[in-house]
Amino acid sequence: MMGGGNTRQEALEDLRRRFEQFKAAKKDPLPRPGTKVPIQFAGKTRVNRHANLAKDFIERVLGVKWAWISDESTLSDFCDDETNDALIQKIYVRYGVDVSDISSGNLADIFDRIAARADLSA
Repeated sequence: MMGGGNTRQEALEDLRRRFEQFKAAKKDPLPRPGTKVPIQFAGKTRVNRHANLAKDFIERVLGVKWAWISDESTLSDFCDDETNDALIQKIYVRYGVDVSDISSGNLADIFDRIAARADLSA
């Protein structure tokens, strides 16, 4: 979690606000400070439905040999640019599918769209 601002005080206030929003959204209480909490990974159910596509996508669109992705992973997790435009263009060139309207950049949503297009082409 991070906070930003023009001054140290503004950054701390932003961080405090974000933390309060996070606490309000959590269903379970936060662990007591010093408590050891196991790491929990996001699910991969939707991504796993497109295992071959995901492998191809990771190599040809993201440009890496391997990456762990979940149902919550987004294009911006793999992009240093302010926008996802370059990756959206790569997706269009590689798969012939426009995903520019998927504003979240969610990979599971993108895989569903690409797979649906492939099913129509078959």
